[in-house]
Amino acid sequence: MIHNDEKELQLGNSRRSFLKRSAALTAVAVIPAAVDSAAKNRLDEKYAYQLEQIPVSMEINGVQKNLAVDPRTTLLDLLREELHMTGTKKGCDHGQCGACTVHVNGHRINSCLTLAVMQQGNKITTIEGLANGDELHPMQKAFIKCDGFQCGYCTPGQIMSAIGCVNEGHTKNEEEIREFMSGNLCRCGAYNGIANAIKEIAK
Repeated sequence: MIHNDEKELQLGNSRRSFLKRSAALTAVAVIPAAVDSAAKNRLDEKYAYQLEQIPVSMEINGVQKNLAVDPRTTLLDLLREELHMTGTKKGCDHGQCGACTVHVNGHRINSCLTLAVMQQGNKITTIEGLANGDELHPMQKAFIKCDGFQCGYCTPGQIMSAIGCVNEGHTKNEEEIREFMSGNLCRCGAYNGIANAIKEIAK
C-alpha cells in the first residue's frame, strides 16, 4: 500500500520527467527548422543577384544605359545606389515629400514610387542632367537669385518639380503655383523663395 506522501513524490517525479522529455523533443524539432531557415536565407542572399536580374534599357540624362536590375528595385534606388547619382534625394521613401522628383519623358514623378524595370525605353532626367556643363539651368539660377532653399536637401526635387510646374502651365498666380507644388515639402520653410523662383521663370 502506497502512502499519500509516496504518491505525491511519484507524481512529482513523473511531472518533472514529462516536462524534461517535452522540452527535449521541442528543442530537437525546432533547432533543425531554425538551421534550415538560416541556411535558406543565406542561399537566397547568395543567389538573389544572379537569379533575379532583369535587363532594362533607358536613357538617363541623355546617355543610354543598358542595365540588369533586381525587379524589386525602385528607380530612386537604381539612381542612387547603382548609378551613384545622389543628387536625387531619398526623403520619406513613400511618395509624400517630393525629394526624389525626377522627369520621365518630360513629366515629373516621384522616383521612389516606380520600379526601375517599368522604365524600359523611357527618358529619365535627374537634377544632374539640367545644367549644360558649368551653365546652370534657368530654374537653378532662379532658385539661387530668389533664395529658394536653405539646407538644400529638398532642393533637387523642388527644382525638378518647379520645372514641371512651369511646363505644365500651372503658373497663373502664386496660389496656383503653391497648389501644384504642394507635393514637395520643405522642412526649412523656404516656400516664398521657391514660389518667387517659379514666378521669375514663368515671366
